[in-house]
Amino acid sequence: MTGWPAVVIFDCDGVLVDSEGIALGRTRAALDKFGLKLDETQVRDLFLGVSAESMQGIAEHALGAELPPDFQSELARQILGDFEGQLKGVEGIREAVAALGAKICVASSSSLDRIRASLRIVGYASLFEPHVFSASAVARGKPEPDLFLYAARSLGAGPSDCLVVEDSVPGVTAARRAGMTVFGFTGGAHAKGEDYRARLIEAGACLVFEDMRELPGHIAARRVRAVASHPGS
Repeated sequence: MTGWPAVVIFDCDGVLVDSEGIALGRTRAALDKFGLKLDETQVRDLFLGVSAESMQGIAEHALGAELPPDFQSELARQILGDFEGQLKGVEGIREAVAALGAKICVASSSSLDRIRASLRIVGYASLFEPHVFSASAVARGKPEPDLFLYAARSLGAGPSDCLVVEDSVPGVTAARRAGMTVFGFTGGAHAKGEDYRARLIEAGACLVFEDMRELPGHIAARRVRAVASHPGS
């Protein structure tokens, strides 16, 4: 445990970039045009942390919306347009990454184009390239474990060697199903309140924090606790 984690896997939206409010707002407006009227809480609870394909499936099959064939591509174009003028990076990313002493990567439900555009806009691309992984590369997105397992294999690590940093219930669930330790992050504008924090804990996050600069300290504390509980190992 003293060398843990070998790999830190970061979600992108809501963890590296404060994008969820922008993207969910645009999604809500797009669905409203096709007769699916949802409030902010419903949109967050239904679509936060899932892929565009899963979002459209929920809207069509569970909620009965009739969406055109170009719905996903048009929504993606609108969201990226909003990002160019509005997107901000989560503070403390550079400081945290510099202090980790581990391999790092990004594993996100967003498309590869959106992930890379997001990192470019906020100036974080050089921190993570080329280790950027999208749910489009696997058969099943979050809350299934496929994406995190794929990212770990790509970096030569087993599940127990990985730490995932996630802001959504589907993401936390996916990490736990992958057999990985997961920290919940609530530094994004969408992730406020004790109820939100409790949901991440209930989904399997072993701790929840809101300042990314605290990440290295949380990792060090977990190592100390592990050594203390297994003094002969």
